Amino acid sequence: MANWKVIGGIAAGVFILGGIGSAMEDKDSTTSNDAGTAATSAATPTATVGATTSASPDDKAASPSTKADVEKKAVPEFVGMGLQSAQDAAQEAGFYGLSSHDSLGRGRMQAFDRNWKVCSQSVAAGRTVSTDTELDFGAVKLDETCPAKDRTAPTAAGGKMPDFKGRSVKAARAALDSGTSITVDDASADDRFVLIESNWKVCTQTPKAGAGLNGQPVEFGAVKFGESCP
Repeated sequence: MANWKVIGGIAAGVFILGGIGSAMEDKDSTTSNDAGTAATSAATPTATVGATTSASPDDKAASPSTKADVEKKAVPEFVGMGLQSAQDAAQEAGFYGLSSHDSLGRGRMQAFDRNWKVCSQSVAAGRTVSTDTELDFGAVKLDETCPAKDRTAPTAAGGKMPDFKGRSVKAARAALDSGTSITVDDASADDRFVLIESNWKVCTQTPKAGAGLNGQPVEFGAVKFGESCP
C-alpha cells in the first residue's frame, strides 16, 4: 500500500522548491531590467527645460550681419521712360526706394504707372549715391507734354490767400487749412458737378489773391482742364 504521507511530503517539497525558483527568476528579471534602464539613462542625455545653447564659432560666422553694407551706384537716366519701365529699371539697378508725383502740380495719383511717363528725377543721372537713396519721379500722362520744370504745389504762406487761378482744385484745397469750408462750382453754363477735383482748374476765387485768411469760407469757380475759363 502506498505511503500517502511520504508522497504528500515529496509533493509539498517540490511545490516549495518551484516557488523558490520562480521567485529567484523574478528577482533576476527585475534586477536585469533595472540595470538596463540605468544603462539606458546613463547613455541618453536628459534635456533641461529653459537651457540656453551657445552657438559655435562656425554658427556665428554663418549668421547674417545685423547691419548690411550699403552699396553705392550711379543713378541711371530715367527721363523719357514710361513710369512703370523706369521703376523696373531702378529696381534692377538696386534702387528700391521709389516714389512719384504729378509734374503738372495737379495732385493726381499715379494709379496705373503704365499710363504715365517720366519728366524728371530727384537724383540726376550719373550721380553716384547709396542704393538706399529714395528716387522720386515727376510724371505726366502719356498724351501730355512735360513742363520745362515741375510745378510745385501752391501754399498759403503768411496767412494770405494764394493765387490759385489755373491750378487744380485739388491742389488749391490741399494748400488751405484742412478746416476751411470750400465750395466749388462749375464756372461754365453747364452746371456740372465737380467730382474729380484734379481734373478741374480754378477760374475764379473768393477771397481774392493776397487777402488775409481768417477762417472765412472759400469759393472756387472752375472748368475742366483743356477748357477755357469764361
